[in-house]
Amino acid sequence: MRPLEGLLVLEFCQYLAGPWAGLRLADLGATVIKIERPVKGEACRQLATKNLFVDGDSLVFHTINRGKQSFAANLKDPEDLATVKKLVARADVMTHNFRPGVMDKLGLNYDVVRQLNPGIIYGEVSGYGKEGPWRNKPGQDLLAQSMTGLMFLSGRRDSPPVPFGLASADAICGVHFAQGILAALVRRGKTKQGALVEVSLVESTIDMQFEALTTFLNDGHRLPNRSPRFAAHPYQGAPYGVYPTSNGHLALAMGPLDVLGQMLELAQIAQYTDKRSRFQHADAIRQEIADKLKTESTSHWLQLLEPADVWCAEVLTYDELRERGGYQILEMEQEVRRADSVVKTLRCPIRINGERLFCTDAAPRVGSDTDRVLKEISDA
Repeated sequence: MRPLEGLLVLEFCQYLAGPWAGLRLADLGATVIKIERPVKGEACRQLATKNLFVDGDSLVFHTINRGKQSFAANLKDPEDLATVKKLVARADVMTHNFRPGVMDKLGLNYDVVRQLNPGIIYGEVSGYGKEGPWRNKPGQDLLAQSMTGLMFLSGRRDSPPVPFGLASADAICGVHFAQGILAALVRRGKTKQGALVEVSLVESTIDMQFEALTTFLNDGHRLPNRSPRFAAHPYQGAPYGVYPTSNGHLALAMGPLDVLGQMLELAQIAQYTDKRSRFQHADAIRQEIADKLKTESTSHWLQLLEPADVWCAEVLTYDELRERGGYQILEMEQEVRRADSVVKTLRCPIRINGERLFCTDAAPRVGSDTDRVLKEISDA
């Protein structure tokens, strides 16, 4: 039995951050019902990565909504709204990511919902919170990255702002959303009290930079200073970085320069025993390391450095990753199915009592569970 079995979650969310949290709750055993507009469903069904669609829905929609159910309802229709309110009265959790004010107009804001169901956990995702001059800006991943300083942590010193090549704001916000919901459920189990859980893309993206922003706040407000070459972190000294080898790349994490210098036979960097020097002379040290590492293959350096407990790793492509036994033993991949369509995707990364959490159900078609849910309501 999965830990959240028996819990009912109503998901009014679209796109990624809210559904990301719903996906994790479903993986952990909750029944997650997407409340979608009839026919077209939620907007993410047509939000395609690389224009890839499966059985009429975008590949990314299948990825973020596997294992869920779908109930079609027009929330502007009084009859449909009344039916949805019956579901709300039975639910444990309700989530949405409409812009501020939308749920007020629909008659499903927290004040209304907690009258219907005092113990409900009501979750809201916004782009920038419900107050302040940014409240009505579109809550979108790239925009959240751009407005939080994140783009000045990657790339080189002369690079323009560099965004993460994935939905990092959505992902971390979805994680925080799930954490807040689960914490509220734990408290409800002790006190019987419901709760309002709120997260935003911008707060989550700022929090993700706790290391960098804490440094900035306590270091004279000096901005990140990206290295001209090889560095992987603007606040880490040498050798921290990614270096070319004769046939690929090698990542070096933090570690004593005297040991690394001895292993690489670089007496000039072995002399840097003072911790401050790895920051003061970081660019020169990295260049010395790079000149040496490019003379041999990645495997050569791994065989030399790993036995000496130098923290290093090969830099892998997706193809190379999937070939490695360390990846294969994790069994991260799974297939989900809808009719004759198959999507290969990833499983939940959490294990419970040693058990991996797999799911074979693909994302639902719009309204695929409406009739069954209506029958359950009428029979209740």
